[in-house]
Amino acid sequence: MKPGKTVSLLWGLRSFCASHGCRYCYFGTVAEHSVQMPTQLGVLSHLSPNDLTTEQVLAFAGTLADSPVGRVFLAGGEPLLWRPIIKLIEILKTDGLEVVVCTSGVALNRADLCDQLIELGVDAVSVSLDSADPVHNDQWRPPRREGDGWKAVVSGISALLEARGPAPRPKVGIYSVITARNLTDIIAVPELAVALGCDYAVPQPIALDPGHKLVKALSLTPEHAPELRQHFDELYAAELPLVLPERAYARQVASAVTKPTDLVPGCFGGDTLFFVQPDGTVWDCPSGLKIAATAPERHRTIKDTAARDLFPAPTGCGADCSLFSVDCVNMWPLTGFPVLSPTGAEVHRA
Repeated sequence: MKPGKTVSLLWGLRSFCASHGCRYCYFGTVAEHSVQMPTQLGVLSHLSPNDLTTEQVLAFAGTLADSPVGRVFLAGGEPLLWRPIIKLIEILKTDGLEVVVCTSGVALNRADLCDQLIELGVDAVSVSLDSADPVHNDQWRPPRREGDGWKAVVSGISALLEARGPAPRPKVGIYSVITARNLTDIIAVPELAVALGCDYAVPQPIALDPGHKLVKALSLTPEHAPELRQHFDELYAAELPLVLPERAYARQVASAVTKPTDLVPGCFGGDTLFFVQPDGTVWDCPSGLKIAATAPERHRTIKDTAARDLFPAPTGCGADCSLFSVDCVNMWPLTGFPVLSPTGAEVHRA
């Protein structure tokens, strides 16, 4: 990021995901929320009626240039199926911000969309794919439309890489959710990423609320810590030709599944990282524990607000946080995101 522009923004643009109905999605499921909508502060829903209007989203985006924000992760729902997405990216890139699109990957099968992402100078595209095994992936990440499962996601990744050719941008990578049922994908998905020609891969542990119906079936527990460490050790020992999170991340993941919470001195949340929900609410980080503990005077919104009034110049040393957990450990690869770093992030690709 540019000097003085050291804040990263994780921006959930829309609530509904027209792409997949992931059974462990942090937005919940349409079936459950059709019966009863969540009412807890900060809890997301695909059926939320409170998303900001396009005009409000674009207006706020236009204020980011005059703020410390230097990198924006555009997430969802599914951002690439939202029609104004190209206009939003155009605003952000015109203002010199780094843009990372987080997507299910199915929309990348549109040649015109790939061309637009490349022409606009999108810096990276992170695709969600949870397993190298198509059957396992589609069991837990079922597509809403027939034919949009594992094969379509892999096809979309290949289409973007082919359209990019030898150009350095956008970097393309795979994010995978690791559960008690797919620990071997810690290395299998990065190996698939290499085979496809991707630039990076990030395995991330599942984080479910205690009352979620899949907690017992999928959540990682202290008993899984030895196997987690083993597979992460295998991953780094393989020296695959792609960028991975720093090795310390593997230790953080093992720690997060071993202890319910822990202390993070000088946490980046609320200093160099912020999370924006589709209704415009701003939080220091996406952790449900952190959101629930946020004092009322810290409740903020991007609606009719300029970015410079929300995000002060970071100190580089945030407040201590005692709520480190599996709910937030996935933020460490985001804040560093070495794949875009100008110092040593370029990895030789044959």
